[in-house]
Amino acid sequence: MTVHHLTKRDARRLAVRAQLLTSERPADLFEVVRGLTVLQHDQTAYVAPNADLVAWSRLGSSYDSSELADALASQQLFDLRGFVRPPESIALFRAEMAAWPGDGELLDWQEYRRDWVLANEGCRLDILERLRQDGPLVMRELPDSCVRPWQSSGWTNNRNVSQLLEFMVQRGEVAIAGRDGRDRLFDLASRVYPDDPVVPLADALRIRDEQRLRSMGILRAKGPACPGEPLDAGAAGERAVVEGVRGEWRVDPELLGQPFSGRTAIISPLDRLVYDRKRLTEIFEFDYQLEMYKPAAKRRWGYFALPILHNDRLVGKLDAMADRKAGVLRVDALHEDEPFSKTLAAAVRREIRDLARWLRLEIVTSS
Repeated sequence: MTVHHLTKRDARRLAVRAQLLTSERPADLFEVVRGLTVLQHDQTAYVAPNADLVAWSRLGSSYDSSELADALASQQLFDLRGFVRPPESIALFRAEMAAWPGDGELLDWQEYRRDWVLANEGCRLDILERLRQDGPLVMRELPDSCVRPWQSSGWTNNRNVSQLLEFMVQRGEVAIAGRDGRDRLFDLASRVYPDDPVVPLADALRIRDEQRLRSMGILRAKGPACPGEPLDAGAAGERAVVEGVRGEWRVDPELLGQPFSGRTAIISPLDRLVYDRKRLTEIFEFDYQLEMYKPAAKRRWGYFALPILHNDRLVGKLDAMADRKAGVLRVDALHEDEPFSKTLAAAVRREIRDLARWLRLEIVTSS
C-alpha cells in the first residue's frame, strides 16, 4: 500500500492550499463553501461572526456579510448542525437522519435521547403542527408542552424546546430556514431541503470523509471528537507520514505535488485551518489557545486573538475588537512569534486595513 512521505512544509502547504488561503483567491462565497465543505456558525462577534470572518479571510473586503444571510434565506446554502453547507450535501445526511438516534446497537446516551423524545411526543407533534400552519418561526414562538423536562448539568438544563428542536433537526423533521437577526428560523424540513435522492448511509459517510479530507488537505484517520463536523478522515485518501511527527496521516493523492503560492491572511480562531489544536502544534508548530474563557489576567494574546498566516507558516496573533458603537476597530496588540521582517509587517498592516474596511470601521491602535 502506498505511503506518502512528507516534510512538515509539504503538510502545511497541503493544508493551506486545501483551505483556499493561497494567493489565488476563490471567486465568490459559493466557491468558498463548496471548497471548504462547511462554514461553522458561531455568533461571537468580538470581531465578526465566524462564518463571515472565514469568508472574509478567503475573499477579502469585497465580501458582504449580507450575501451569506441572503443565501441562507433563499436556500442556496443551508445551515445544518451548526455549519453552513452547500445544497448537494443535504442528501449525504438523509440516511443518518432516518436512522436517528443511531445505526445498530445504541449507546446509553443514544437510548436516553430516544426515550426523552418519545416521552415528549405530544410536544413534538405540537411543534410540527405550528410550523405547518405558521412557519418559519423562531424558537420562542414554538410551544413547550413537554411532560418530561430535559435534564442536563450544563446550560441546556430545562431548555426543552431548544433540545427537542435540535433532535428534530437531526431526525430530518425540522430544518433551519434562515435567520431573523441572530435567531434561527425553523420550518418543516420538507419545505426547506432539496428533494434529492437519499444516499445510502455507508456511501454517504465515505463521501463525507472524502470531502472533508479534500477540504483540509491532511488529517489523521481518527481525530479528536468534534460536535457537528468531525476532524478526521476515516479511511479516505491514502496513508502518509510527516517527517518529525509521530503516527500516520491521510492525504488525498490528487492534491500532492501541486504548485504553491502563499499570501498573508488574518484568520478566525474557529477557522478549520487552526481548529484542531493538536494538528496545529504537530504540523504548524504554532502555540495557540482561544482565551475568551480565561480570566483576563491569564490571557497571553487576548480575548479573541486572530492567528496570522504568512505563506505556509502561522507567525503571530492579532488582538483586536470591533467596537461598532464607537465605529472603530481597536487593535490592542500585535503578537509576533518571531520578529516580523519589514515585508511581513507591511503585509500584516495591509490585512488589518482590509479587515477594518470590510467592517466599515476606523482603526484605533492602543498606545
